[in-house]
Amino acid sequence: MSVSRPLIVALATLVGVGVTASLGQWQLNRAATKQALHDTIKARGRLPALDNTALPCTPEAWSAQAQRPVALRGHWLNERTVWLDNRAMGGRAGLFMLTPLRLSVPAGQGVDCAATVLVQRGWVPRDPYDRLRVAPPPPAQGEVLLKGWLVPAPSRLMELGAPASAPEGAVRQNVDLVALAGQWGEPLRPGSIQQDGDEQPPPPGGTGLLRDWWRPALDVGRHQAYAAQWFAMAGVMVVLYVWFQWIRPWRRRQAPSA
Repeated sequence: MSVSRPLIVALATLVGVGVTASLGQWQLNRAATKQALHDTIKARGRLPALDNTALPCTPEAWSAQAQRPVALRGHWLNERTVWLDNRAMGGRAGLFMLTPLRLSVPAGQGVDCAATVLVQRGWVPRDPYDRLRVAPPPPAQGEVLLKGWLVPAPSRLMELGAPASAPEGAVRQNVDLVALAGQWGEPLRPGSIQQDGDEQPPPPGGTGLLRDWWRPALDVGRHQAYAAQWFAMAGVMVVLYVWFQWIRPWRRRQAPSA
Protein backbone atom coordinates (compact mmCIF):
# COMPACT_ATOMS: atom_id res chain seq x y z
CA MET A 1 0.00 0.00 0.00
CA SER A 2 1.48 3.32 -1.04
CA VAL A 3 1.75 6.19 1.42
CA SER A 4 0.24 9.47 0.30
CA ARG A 5 2.51 12.43 -0.27
CA PRO A 6 0.73 14.69 2.28
CA LEU A 7 1.25 12.08 4.97
CA ILE A 8 4.97 11.83 4.17
CA VAL A 9 5.30 15.62 4.33
CA ALA A 10 3.41 15.74 7.63
CA LEU A 11 5.59 13.02 9.19
CA ALA A 12 8.80 14.66 7.95
CA THR A 13 7.70 18.01 9.37
CA LEU A 14 6.75 16.43 12.67
CA VAL A 15 10.15 14.74 12.96
CA GLY A 16 12.01 17.90 12.00
CA VAL A 17 10.10 20.04 14.48
CA GLY A 18 10.59 17.45 17.21
CA VAL A 19 14.35 17.20 16.63
CA THR A 20 15.00 20.95 16.45
CA ALA A 21 12.78 21.70 19.43
CA SER A 22 14.58 18.99 21.43
CA LEU A 23 17.94 20.50 20.52
CA GLY A 24 16.71 23.91 21.60
CA GLN A 25 15.57 22.52 24.94
CA TRP A 26 18.92 20.73 25.34
CA GLN A 27 20.75 24.04 24.90
CA LEU A 28 18.50 25.67 27.50
CA ASN A 29 19.23 22.81 29.90
CA ARG A 30 22.96 23.27 29.36
CA ALA A 31 22.60 26.98 30.08
CA ALA A 32 20.69 26.23 33.28
CA THR A 33 23.29 23.64 34.36
CA LYS A 34 26.18 26.06 33.80
CA GLN A 35 24.36 28.84 35.60
CA ALA A 36 23.69 26.57 38.58
CA LEU A 37 27.35 25.42 38.65
CA HIS A 38 28.57 29.00 38.44
CA ASP A 39 26.24 30.09 41.24
CA THR A 40 27.36 27.16 43.40
CA ILE A 41 31.05 27.93 42.87
CA LYS A 42 30.53 31.60 43.71
CA ALA A 43 28.47 30.79 46.78
CA ARG A 44 30.99 28.27 48.11
CA GLY A 45 33.87 30.61 47.31
CA ARG A 46 32.38 33.16 49.73
CA LEU A 47 32.25 30.65 52.59
CA PRO A 48 34.94 30.62 55.28
CA ALA A 49 38.06 28.65 54.40
CA LEU A 50 38.23 25.08 55.64
CA ASP A 51 41.12 24.42 58.01
CA ASN A 52 42.78 21.17 59.03
CA THR A 53 39.98 20.24 61.43
CA ALA A 54 37.19 20.85 58.87
CA LEU A 55 38.79 19.21 55.81
CA PRO A 56 36.44 16.39 54.67
CA CYS A 57 37.47 12.77 55.07
CA THR A 58 34.97 10.87 52.90
CA PRO A 59 34.33 11.08 49.13
CA GLU A 60 30.72 12.14 49.74
CA ALA A 61 31.69 14.98 52.07
CA TRP A 62 34.51 16.02 49.74
CA SER A 63 32.14 16.27 46.78
CA ALA A 64 29.64 18.25 48.86
CA GLN A 65 32.34 20.81 49.75
CA ALA A 66 33.93 21.08 46.28
CA GLN A 67 35.24 24.55 45.38
CA ARG A 68 35.38 25.64 49.03
CA PRO A 69 38.44 27.71 49.92
CA VAL A 70 40.93 26.05 52.25
CA ALA A 71 43.71 27.24 54.55
CA LEU A 72 45.79 24.26 55.63
CA ARG A 73 48.95 23.82 57.66
CA GLY A 74 51.33 20.98 57.01
CA HIS A 75 54.66 19.76 55.66
CA TRP A 76 55.49 19.04 52.02
CA LEU A 77 56.54 15.49 51.14
CA ASN A 78 58.73 16.67 48.29
CA GLU A 79 60.31 13.29 47.69
CA ARG A 80 56.91 12.02 46.51
CA THR A 81 56.27 14.78 43.97
CA VAL A 82 54.91 13.61 40.61
CA TRP A 83 54.16 15.51 37.41
CA LEU A 84 51.12 15.14 35.18
CA ASP A 85 52.11 15.35 31.52
CA ASN A 86 50.15 16.89 28.62
CA ARG A 87 48.46 19.55 30.74
CA ALA A 88 47.92 22.96 29.20
CA MET A 89 47.79 26.36 30.86
CA GLY A 90 47.79 29.72 29.18
CA GLY A 91 47.75 28.04 25.77
CA ARG A 92 51.06 26.25 26.39
CA ALA A 93 51.84 22.56 26.87
CA GLY A 94 53.37 21.54 30.16
CA LEU A 95 52.96 19.60 33.36
CA PHE A 96 51.09 19.90 36.64
CA MET A 97 53.22 19.49 39.75
CA LEU A 98 51.55 17.31 42.40
CA THR A 99 52.97 17.03 45.91
CA PRO A 100 51.37 15.45 48.99
CA LEU A 101 51.01 17.68 52.03
CA ARG A 102 51.10 15.96 55.40
CA LEU A 103 48.69 17.93 57.52
CA SER A 104 49.63 19.20 60.93
CA VAL A 105 46.81 17.23 62.54
CA PRO A 106 45.56 18.91 65.73
CA ALA A 107 44.75 16.94 68.84
CA GLY A 108 41.38 15.21 68.66
CA GLN A 109 41.37 14.65 64.88
CA GLY A 110 39.72 11.33 64.02
CA VAL A 111 42.14 8.43 63.55
CA ASP A 112 40.17 7.18 60.53
CA CYS A 113 40.86 10.37 58.58
CA ALA A 114 43.97 10.38 56.38
CA ALA A 115 46.58 12.92 57.46
CA THR A 116 47.85 13.59 53.91
CA VAL A 117 46.23 15.37 50.97
CA LEU A 118 47.43 15.64 47.36
CA VAL A 119 48.04 19.23 46.25
CA GLN A 120 48.02 20.49 42.68
CA ARG A 121 50.82 22.99 43.27
CA GLY A 122 50.93 24.59 39.81
CA TRP A 123 52.05 24.32 36.21
CA VAL A 124 55.54 24.13 34.72
CA PRO A 125 56.49 24.28 31.01
CA ARG A 126 57.68 21.13 29.30
CA ASP A 127 61.35 20.75 28.48
CA PRO A 128 61.46 21.06 24.65
CA TYR A 129 64.32 18.55 24.38
CA ASP A 130 63.40 15.94 26.97
CA ARG A 131 59.75 15.57 28.00
CA LEU A 132 60.74 13.46 31.02
CA ARG A 133 63.17 16.02 32.43
CA VAL A 134 61.64 18.19 35.15
CA ALA A 135 63.05 20.61 37.68
CA PRO A 136 63.02 19.52 41.32
CA PRO A 137 60.22 20.91 43.47
CA PRO A 138 60.89 24.03 45.52
CA PRO A 139 62.69 23.17 48.74
CA ALA A 140 60.51 22.43 51.75
CA GLN A 141 60.68 25.03 54.54
CA GLY A 142 59.18 23.19 57.50
CA GLU A 143 55.52 23.79 58.31
CA VAL A 144 53.74 25.92 55.73
CA LEU A 145 50.37 27.61 55.41
CA LEU A 146 48.70 26.63 52.15
CA LYS A 147 45.68 28.40 50.63
CA GLY A 148 43.62 27.16 47.70
CA TRP A 149 40.42 25.37 46.73
CA LEU A 150 39.05 21.96 47.52
CA VAL A 151 38.61 20.12 44.19
CA PRO A 152 38.26 16.52 42.94
CA ALA A 153 41.27 14.39 42.08
CA PRO A 154 43.16 15.58 38.97
CA SER A 155 41.21 14.90 35.78
CA ARG A 156 42.19 11.88 33.71
CA LEU A 157 43.34 11.95 30.10
CA MET A 158 42.83 9.13 27.63
CA GLU A 159 45.62 6.55 27.73
CA LEU A 160 46.53 4.13 24.95
CA GLY A 161 46.91 0.59 26.16
CA ALA A 162 46.36 -0.69 29.67
CA PRO A 163 47.82 1.77 32.20
CA ALA A 164 49.77 0.42 35.13
CA SER A 165 47.96 0.63 38.43
CA ALA A 166 50.84 2.49 40.07
CA PRO A 167 53.47 3.68 37.57
CA GLU A 168 56.85 4.40 39.12
CA GLY A 169 57.97 7.28 36.90
CA ALA A 170 57.93 10.86 38.13
CA VAL A 171 56.19 12.05 34.92
CA ARG A 172 52.83 10.39 34.39
CA GLN A 173 49.81 10.69 32.13
CA ASN A 174 47.33 10.16 34.97
CA VAL A 175 47.34 9.47 38.68
CA ASP A 176 45.02 7.40 40.81
CA LEU A 177 44.72 8.35 44.48
CA VAL A 178 44.24 4.78 45.66
CA ALA A 179 47.25 3.59 43.67
CA LEU A 180 49.39 6.47 44.95
CA ALA A 181 48.38 5.79 48.53
CA GLY A 182 49.35 2.13 48.10
CA GLN A 183 52.64 3.00 46.42
CA TRP A 184 53.61 5.52 49.09
CA GLY A 185 52.13 3.65 52.05
CA GLU A 186 50.45 6.97 52.85
CA PRO A 187 46.63 7.15 53.06
CA LEU A 188 45.29 10.14 51.12
CA ARG A 189 42.16 12.26 51.40
CA PRO A 190 39.61 11.46 48.65
CA GLY A 191 40.29 14.56 46.52
CA SER A 192 42.94 17.19 45.96
CA ILE A 193 43.71 20.86 46.60
CA GLN A 194 44.43 23.44 43.90
CA GLN A 195 46.98 25.80 45.38
CA ASP A 196 46.39 29.55 45.13
CA GLY A 197 49.61 31.52 45.41
CA ASP A 198 52.86 30.45 47.05
CA GLU A 199 52.72 28.81 50.42
CA GLN A 200 53.74 30.80 53.50
CA PRO A 201 56.56 31.07 54.26
CA PRO A 202 57.51 30.79 50.58
CA PRO A 203 60.69 29.03 49.46
CA PRO A 204 63.63 31.31 48.61
CA GLY A 205 62.90 32.97 45.27
CA GLY A 206 59.33 31.71 45.20
CA THR A 207 58.07 28.64 43.39
CA GLY A 208 57.87 29.95 39.82
CA LEU A 209 54.70 27.94 39.27
CA LEU A 210 51.81 29.19 37.14
CA ARG A 211 48.38 28.81 38.74
CA ASP A 212 45.89 30.06 36.18
CA TRP A 213 43.53 27.20 36.99
CA TRP A 214 40.58 26.46 34.74
CA ARG A 215 37.21 27.62 36.00
CA PRO A 216 33.85 26.93 34.29
CA ALA A 217 32.97 29.77 31.94
CA LEU A 218 29.59 31.43 32.36
CA ASP A 219 28.70 31.38 28.65
CA VAL A 220 24.97 31.03 29.26
CA GLY A 221 24.18 33.57 26.53
CA ARG A 222 25.82 31.41 23.89
CA HIS A 223 23.61 28.44 24.76
CA GLN A 224 20.53 30.65 24.84
CA ALA A 225 21.40 31.97 21.36
CA TYR A 226 21.79 28.43 20.05
CA ALA A 227 18.44 27.50 21.61
CA ALA A 228 16.78 30.47 19.91
CA GLN A 229 18.18 29.32 16.55
CA TRP A 230 16.86 25.78 16.99
CA PHE A 231 13.43 27.01 18.07
CA ALA A 232 13.39 29.41 15.12
CA MET A 233 14.11 26.51 12.75
CA ALA A 234 11.24 24.56 14.30
CA GLY A 235 8.95 27.57 13.84
CA VAL A 236 10.00 28.00 10.20
CA MET A 237 9.18 24.36 9.48
CA VAL A 238 5.73 24.77 11.03
CA VAL A 239 5.07 27.95 9.04
CA LEU A 240 6.20 26.37 5.77
CA TYR A 241 4.08 23.29 6.39
CA VAL A 242 0.98 25.36 7.13
CA TRP A 243 1.57 27.56 4.08
CA PHE A 244 2.26 24.85 1.51
CA GLN A 245 -0.12 22.18 2.85
CA TRP A 246 -3.09 24.26 3.99
CA ILE A 247 -3.13 27.93 3.01
CA ARG A 248 -1.75 27.67 -0.53
CA PRO A 249 -4.07 24.80 -1.58
CA TRP A 250 -7.03 26.64 -0.02
CA ARG A 251 -6.20 29.84 -1.93
CA ARG A 252 -5.97 27.88 -5.15
CA ARG A 253 -9.38 26.36 -4.55
CA GLN A 254 -10.83 29.80 -3.86
CA ALA A 255 -9.33 31.38 -6.95
CA PRO A 256 -11.92 31.86 -9.81
CA SER A 257 -11.40 29.49 -12.69
CA ALA A 258 -10.38 31.03 -16.01
